[in-house]
Amino acid sequence: AGVAKAGATQTDAGDLGAPCICIGNDSPLAAEGKRVKPVTFDRAESFRWAGQDLHPALAQAYDVLNRDPAAAAELPLNDQSQLPFVLRTAMNAQVASDRIRAAVAKGTQTQFPSGQLANQLRMVAAMIRAELPTRVYYVALGGFDTHSGQPNRHNRLLAELGISLKAFHDEMAALGQGQRVMTLAFSEFGRRVEQNASQGTDHGTAGPLFVTGPMVTPGLIGKHPSLAAGGLDRGDLVHAIDFRSVYAEVLDNWLGVDSKSILGATYAKAGILRA
Repeated sequence: AGVAKAGATQTDAGDLGAPCICIGNDSPLAAEGKRVKPVTFDRAESFRWAGQDLHPALAQAYDVLNRDPAAAAELPLNDQSQLPFVLRTAMNAQVASDRIRAAVAKGTQTQFPSGQLANQLRMVAAMIRAELPTRVYYVALGGFDTHSGQPNRHNRLLAELGISLKAFHDEMAALGQGQRVMTLAFSEFGRRVEQNASQGTDHGTAGPLFVTGPMVTPGLIGKHPSLAAGGLDRGDLVHAIDFRSVYAEVLDNWLGVDSKSILGATYAKAGILRA
């Protein structure tokens, strides 16, 4: 997930309507809020209203909502008091769709490698280049559920992660945006320490979390987990850092929002950001 620094974008976020854009087929739970839902799409060209593909009458009504608000009063709505909300929602969606598709169409200034993650980050970079007001972008790289054949697959996935993030940060530097954008990479679950019978590992508890960008304190934060029998919890790694302490620091010191109101408690900062 890419996180843009608070206050760095001067555009009114109201013209996009979503503080988070997710690249993929499904909206991840990590991006779901109590009141705000992310915009989610796998390809920029698919982020559009598709009603005109179903019936011409739908296209006509939608065109009235977006092009001729005065005529919208004649639409057969059951409750005309809801018309301003319908108009605002339709117009915001149309503006967001137009801006995102136009941004991605312009491409990037540097070269990106091939691959799922690089393609997603290429779209994110294009939207940042277009100065969209979105604060958080969410991308995903699947395949880490390595119950079998882990050595080769895990090496390949980490290589894809590394070269894709390198390309993304190179693009941010080329755009003069390097100091504004932090990336945070996490897994939904850890892995067990002991190998199973299929040259893989099963679901575990603790796991690594990567934070990249020029604002990040370099190197290992925390301590390496112990692999000794006495240092494991029933075969699982014992975590040294509560992930909420990382989130708290990103929220408070980077995004400029109150972490306690989001996390429900106050957590000591993990020390991921430079002083």
